Amino acid sequence: MAVFINHTNHPAASWSPEQKQAALAYGPIMDFAFPELSVNYTKKQIAELTQKSFAQILAMHPSAVLCQGEFTYTYGLVKLLKEKGIPVLAACSERIAHEEQQGGISRKVSYFQFVQFREY
Repeated sequence: MAVFINHTNHPAASWSPEQKQAALAYGPIMDFAFPELSVNYTKKQIAELTQKSFAQILAMHPSAVLCQGEFTYTYGLVKLLKEKGIPVLAACSERIAHEEQQGGISRKVSYFQFVQFREY
């Protein structure tokens, strides 16, 4: 059975009902955690990790993959998946920001409201 793969740092359990519903249109949701990538990794190390993740994702038989995170890894993985004809998506959200002032300290809090998935 084909699955919707969530390859981000945000587990599907934390998603809004609207985002879950949009993902379920592609099939059951499977979380595949985005890797921790050191800022010191070389281009070669990123490419190797990209290939490893690509093979793991293919073995899951995805109907679509939500892929968002570190740019160079994401670019490489999106490219490989699209070459295989697998739809790759980004979550599009409305950003709602709220700024608070307390004792001379300013703090900005952002909320993200899911709107849609957009294909790369």
